[in-house]
Amino acid sequence: MRRLFIPPTLAVIIFFLAFSCAEKQDFNQFDDLSITPTVASSLFYLESEEQHINAVGDLNNFYSQIVNFEAFNEQFVAENLLEGTITYEIENTTSKELSITIEFLDETGNVLDAQVFDVDPTPAPLFSLEVFYGPGGKNIDILTTTSALRISANNLGDSTSVSTLPEPKLILRSAGEFTFRLK
Repeated sequence: MRRLFIPPTLAVIIFFLAFSCAEKQDFNQFDDLSITPTVASSLFYLESEEQHINAVGDLNNFYSQIVNFEAFNEQFVAENLLEGTITYEIENTTSKELSITIEFLDETGNVLDAQVFDVDPTPAPLFSLEVFYGPGGKNIDILTTTSALRISANNLGDSTSVSTLPEPKLILRSAGEFTFRLK
């Protein structure tokens, strides 16, 4: 008797499931989706001890390097970059007055943008600067066409003085935060 009851009950359940109050699924919602992730990354780090700065001599360049910057060399990435922020932090515990220049270069070596920092000797506070690219800031094309960064640092002081702090050095940190439109 129990066997006779299961098939009709199963038929009724299937009937109600088939005609229940379910909305038709809309798989076109992806077209309305907007995805804008923000990506953060360290860009470069420079550390130079006062002993090295003194060894180079007066009013000389103690650091110079060109760093490849191919973050936006893919066309899809460059075209979808909405905005970016580059943060610079400079800590100088040396007895030297310094000048640091960061130049953004295109493929042919032309300077697209430059940041120049005049750094006071110790006891200088930690220096921090945020540079905005995109709406309300510098032109976003500077970032998308940059293929290299040229970083140079000059000693504007003497080559004999030494800071009284333990392990005096210059530290330059930079990081970037970039927002993209993926969809």
